[in-house]
Amino acid sequence: MSGSGLRSGQLADAAGVNQQTLRYYERRGLLASPQRSPGGHRLYPAESVTLLRVIKTAQRLGFTLNEVADLLDAGQHHHGGRPDSGLQARAREKLIEVEQKLADLTVIRDTLRAAIAAGCDDLVACAGSSCCPLPFAELVERNDRADTC
Repeated sequence: MSGSGLRSGQLADAAGVNQQTLRYYERRGLLASPQRSPGGHRLYPAESVTLLRVIKTAQRLGFTLNEVADLLDAGQHHHGGRPDSGLQARAREKLIEVEQKLADLTVIRDTLRAAIAAGCDDLVACAGSSCCPLPFAELVERNDRADTC
């Protein structure tokens, strides 16, 4: 790749990231260090655009950069390998996490809607009211039970 390849700015633009992201991904080992042009410019292979898009998509799906690195590593080293080491297993695990977050967010949403409908305006006053929809009373009861156990 003597003179061919994408410069940092070209790659960043094509992949929808900034140049600092490229360098960060290089330091993290997600993106291979590029070759240099005779003038010292970083030159990345065209496939780097796809790799960066894959990384950003995986992040949007909730994968951490460490998890993305593991997925990329599993993909490079286990083509057709163990079914528990690649995207399928990791996607199932991530789906369980997302479904739990959704369940938690649904409870939060419903509780906030109830607080709005009840006209709750003061957390301290609401905490002492038996008609408050917020879970203060529930928490107090749990703490009282914990103290007596």
